[in-house]
Amino acid sequence: MSDTPHRYNDTERAAVYRAIRERRDMRDFRPDPVDPDTLRRLLEAAHRAPSVGLMQPWRFIRITEHVLRQKIHALVEQERKLTATALGERGDEFMRLKVEGILSCGEVLVAALADGRERHVFGRRTLPEMDLASVACAIQNLWLAARAEGLGLGWVSLFDPETLTRLLDMPPGSKPVAVLCLGHVEVFYPEPMLETEKWTRARPLDELVFANTWGNTKAPR
Repeated sequence: MSDTPHRYNDTERAAVYRAIRERRDMRDFRPDPVDPDTLRRLLEAAHRAPSVGLMQPWRFIRITEHVLRQKIHALVEQERKLTATALGERGDEFMRLKVEGILSCGEVLVAALADGRERHVFGRRTLPEMDLASVACAIQNLWLAARAEGLGLGWVSLFDPETLTRLLDMPPGSKPVAVLCLGHVEVFYPEPMLETEKWTRARPLDELVFANTWGNTKAPR
């Protein structure tokens, strides 16, 4: 393997890959509060994410009122039932899955797209959805940093965005992307929860990497 002066040392590289490998979408939390300095570090990590045109479209709303948490939980529960109906014969199986930890985690954050995004053209003229990709990068940064800090994070997307927008008094043009459950956990899942629950299996990398044309999985010569 070729070396480069910009390469991290073995220990540092191993820590980065370990955080990526052991990151989990968590649903089971302890109610212990998250240390404020740690929370600040995690948000700083999110804020250092790449964003197209340096537009930084992410906004994070920290939910500190218990009543507001309960209302968000109710929105998720409503969508959970509607999703079960849409799943047809797998609906009952879906209802047995634990899909969020809103009422039990130490912190709830809502990650959202900012308003006024239409004025950002750089990198978005033909791909306007790159603002959403940028927010996803910020969430992933936060997720990996949380794992390094020993904290779990769960991404909840079961909610009606227009209802949550009104609930949080968000401006026109903004949009909630994720309800993030953050906090202490007893253990990290040894594999993705949906695999443990036999809902689905992750596909191997070699099925998803193509050479030159779509669907060509043969290694280039």
